[in-house]
Amino acid sequence: MSAGRLIAVVGPSGVGKDSLIEVLSAADPGYHRVRRVISRPARLGGEDFEGVDETEFNRRLARGDFALWWDAHGLRYGIPCSARDLVAAGGQAVANLSRGALNQAAAVFAGLHVLSIMAAPEVLAQRLSARGREDRADIVRRLSRAAPPPPDGVQVTEIDNSGDLSRAVSAALAALQPVSGARRIK
Repeated sequence: MSAGRLIAVVGPSGVGKDSLIEVLSAADPGYHRVRRVISRPARLGGEDFEGVDETEFNRRLARGDFALWWDAHGLRYGIPCSARDLVAAGGQAVANLSRGALNQAAAVFAGLHVLSIMAAPEVLAQRLSARGREDRADIVRRLSRAAPPPPDGVQVTEIDNSGDLSRAVSAALAALQPVSGARRIK
């Protein structure tokens, strides 16, 4: 059985993490998209997630239902234990994670590969504005937030998603299935 891994897709809001995950998992069914549990109503849209209220989230957290969890932007996020089980069985789980949760992820998933997605600031500002969830002050705050460094010893691949999504997906596939050793793609 091959070693499983968690592929953590991280980056600033608006960089296209969920779009990349969707196309990546459609391009290769061996990459299983992890559906996050988020303490916000599912009707608010965006990614495919399970929306729960904070009481239910806390109940699941206390029960041990999450392999990883974190708080961000006034919400709670959880990665179900099924992702850990998939990786333990040799599968490839792909999840949208907070950069602040990478230390926790590295402690839980020995086979962690981080796809750090970036885009030009003007592209991010345009995307955030177009989705209509943040006002101008929120967008400026999001764009000025510094990213914490990744954990030591974790494989990180940087991918620019300023342009056509298919180029970013190709770069991700090349990084996840290298011909010879790990590669950094910019």
